[in-house]
Order: sequence, then C-alpha cells, then structure tokens
Amino acid sequence: MDWDEFAEWSKQIADWAADYHKTLADRPVRAQTAPGEIAEQLPVAPPEDAEAMETVLADFETIVMPGMTHWQHPRFFAYFPANAAPPSMLAEMLVTTIAAQCMLWQTSPAATEMEGVMVDWLRQALDLPETYTGVIQDSASSATLSAVLTMRERATGFTGNRHGLSGKGNLRIYCSDQVHSSIDRACWVAGIGQENLVKLPATGPRFALDANALDQAIARDLEDGQIPAGVIAITGGTGVGASDQLEPVLAVARKHDLYTHLDAAWAGAAMICPELRADFWHGVEGFDSIVFNPHKWLGAQFDCSVQFLSDPLPQLNTLKIEPEYLKTTGEAVTNYSEWTIPLGRRFRALKIWFLIRSYGLEGLRARIRNHIVWSEEICEQIRAFEGFEIVTEPILSLFSFRCPGDETTQQRLVDALNDDGRIYLTQGAFQGRKVIRFQVGQFDTTREDVMMAAGVIKDVWRRIA
Repeated sequence: MDWDEFAEWSKQIADWAADYHKTLADRPVRAQTAPGEIAEQLPVAPPEDAEAMETVLADFETIVMPGMTHWQHPRFFAYFPANAAPPSMLAEMLVTTIAAQCMLWQTSPAATEMEGVMVDWLRQALDLPETYTGVIQDSASSATLSAVLTMRERATGFTGNRHGLSGKGNLRIYCSDQVHSSIDRACWVAGIGQENLVKLPATGPRFALDANALDQAIARDLEDGQIPAGVIAITGGTGVGASDQLEPVLAVARKHDLYTHLDAAWAGAAMICPELRADFWHGVEGFDSIVFNPHKWLGAQFDCSVQFLSDPLPQLNTLKIEPEYLKTTGEAVTNYSEWTIPLGRRFRALKIWFLIRSYGLEGLRARIRNHIVWSEEICEQIRAFEGFEIVTEPILSLFSFRCPGDETTQQRLVDALNDDGRIYLTQGAFQGRKVIRFQVGQFDTTREDVMMAAGVIKDVWRRIA
C-alpha cells in the first residue's frame, strides 16, 4: 500500500466509523455469536500472496463485526464504561499515524512535556494539592501494581529488588473486602502473596473500610511479627461502588507509617464535580498514590489511566532502571518510563488534550451529573417492580438489584437480557448473594436510553418468570 492508497482508505474508514456510531443504537449491545464461531471463519494458515484491501474490509464486516460487543452503545450498562469521545478518537488516529515510542524525553519531547501538563490539568480538575505530580499508565491495574511494589520496597528498605524477598518476613497489605481483583493480582505479582492481603469487612451505607478494624488488624500483625507494608483504599469499588471514608483510614496508616494508595479508577472522574467531593474525596490529599481512569467515565479513548503521586521518589526508587542505552545526556529531563513498569510508552496525553479542549470541564461535568440523576430515576422504577429488590442503593451512578427467585434465577435474567440485545447488564456478588449490577456511564447515552432499560427488564422478566 502506498500513501495515496492509505489516504483513500483512511477516508473510507472514517466514513464507516461515523456511520457505525450513528447506527449503534440499532445493533444488539452484546455480541450474539457462539464460542468458536469467529475462529471457524478464519483461515487456518496465513496467505502467501497479498490480498486486496477491499477483500480485507469486506471480511472485517462479515466476520469480525458480528462478534463484537459494542462498548460505545448508548445502552451499555455493564461493567464500567470504556468511553471513547470523538475528539479522543481523532487524537488516537494522530498518535497511530505518528507511531512514536515515547519512552524517553528525547524519543518524543512533545509527548513527555504534554504528559506533565495534562496530569496537572487533571490534578486541578480533581482539586488535588499542587504538591502532586504523576504519570499516565495504561490501566489502573498497572498503577496499583506500581504502588504495591513501592509498598514492598519501602517496607524492606528498598532491598527487595536487589536481594529478593527471602528472609524479609511476611509483608502485609490491608484493604476492605470490596476491592477490585487487581489488588489481589498485584499482591501475587509483587511476591507478597494472597494470604498476606488482609481484607477487612466493609460497613455502613457506602460499604467502607472500618478504620478501627484496620488499626486492630495491623496491631495484631505487629504482635505476631508480621511486617505491615501498606493500605489500599477505594472510592467507587467495582462491585457496588463501595467508597471508604478517607480521613480515618489515613489516620491509621499514618499512625503505623504505612504507604497508602487510593483506587478511584471509576469514581475518580466524578470528582471533577465540586459538589461530590465532600462525600467521596474528603481527605484525599493525604494519599501517597491515587489512580483514576479517564478512559472510564471521562471519555478518553482506552487506554488511559492517571496515577498521581504525592512524592514520586519512592516509586522511582522502586521502578527506575537505567542501562547505558537509555541514558539521557544534557539537561535534566523527565523520562516517564522510569515511573512505570513497561519501558515502551504510547502518546496518551494527546487524547486528554483533545478531550478537555473540545468539551471543557463543564461539558464533562454535565454528562456525569446526568448519569447520576438518571441512575437514581431508573433505580426507583425497578424498585417498584413486584418482587424486585434493590440490594445496594445508588452510589454515584451504580446500584444493584435482584429479581424474585434464587441465584440461578438471577443469572437466567441477566443472560436473557443480554441475549435479547437491547441492553447489556452484568451480574455481581454482594454479601454472599448474586446481584444484577446497573451502571449509567456511556458517554453518549440519553435519559431515554436509560429509562428504556426499565421496560426491557420488565418485558424479559415476564417472558422467563
């Protein structure tokens, strides 16, 4: 393909993309294919000779598209959104075209310097102190792993990377039982181990970590010769939106001199709304590490996760490695690959720049506020259904419910709804029971889209009850 052909095909694909988004509401939200159905249509061996782009794109339409779940669908109410606002998609097209590897300042000065400024724009938007700096990671899982590794190194006097963990004792990480599974995985990968992740019961209307229980657990571990290393709090947990009271948790962590990380992957975006901060963000300025995903509720194309650090030095001391071929001579510069686990880095800051300039913070706030209101409205509609139960009340734009019946019936309803295709929901578990999660957050959803879901749930329930 030459560059003239590239230009022509790019125009056709851009037209296809616009038509795709305009007609998304007419498609089933979740892929309707059976396991193995897509693979069966693909040749078992690669072609020896070149094929025409017309043929490739035709196969894309007939083979690939039927097997896609449409995350940008306005009636996607499952998981959390992975939003892609149009300006961020355009930025990604430019990033893909330039195809830069942004691991060091000298490999892409603009990418490095824009990353620093965009992190600070978001710091201001979330009302964090000026002392915070940060880095753009691929996902909250990577940011959390970076924080857990930093906890490990700090607790071992920054000797774990050099000497290994043998003889270091049992390092302990503390959190509530509402944390995301990425916390567990971080402890696996960091060599801390599942049994040393201490999960404490959540309490209260927002299912918060009990600070007294935390203090007691740390005290018991110290008496038993364990080595407390860090505390992980959450704002907007994945299951039901659990949100810790930050100040009491921080007070316990400070008392025991523990490193702290806040997982606000989903709900952190909502903190651009000043009226929400008193309930969900009070005390946030005390955390050593904070992560939120602009690619969830804010509208930045996946992947884009921002980790704020009150002091980057502990994480740099944990992750920085500088062979001769990566050294930068001359003036002191920031090399963000030293802040993260991967060496390779994409130009993620550009889509934040495009996004915020295209909507402004107030335009983004309006969407989040609407989603919260609409979630409360549809929650009340479902509450009114005969025999249905609201298990967890709306926390921001997430709530959970149950239909009449046992655990098998809950899953039958979820499966039937998703097979129906008009909406997409996922199941969860809370306090030993299966629940059906409902979150409002897709970037272009409307009140009509959200309210339609109530009718779909009632209709499908009548069919299967």
